[in-house]
Amino acid sequence: MAPYKNKINRIRSFALALIFIGFIIMYGAIFFRENPILVTIFMLVGLLAILGSVGVYGWIGLLSTRAVQVVCPNCGKHTKVLGRVDLCMYCNEPLTLDASLEGKEFDQNYNNKTQ
Repeated sequence: MAPYKNKINRIRSFALALIFIGFIIMYGAIFFRENPILVTIFMLVGLLAILGSVGVYGWIGLLSTRAVQVVCPNCGKHTKVLGRVDLCMYCNEPLTLDASLEGKEFDQNYNNKTQ
């Protein structure tokens, strides 16, 4: 299983990956220089990936403004918490805003609405 990461940083990393994927797709058009249709398709798909990244960055920016800012008890830095449980952006200390979850082992499933 992949290590846990802060939700905001994970979404920002996804948006950054979309930018690089879009550029790689666009550079892939170089191999099809003789076929203008394929070049156009590669360029448009790459552009869509980059525009998707812009959308994700905008969405996480709006979400980040509504996140609760707390001081991490471990490193003392200000960090943002999304949901009931999250990790510190700097030291990966488990954080919670729900008093009933304090002292329990970190599990991202606590953010599900069914629990």
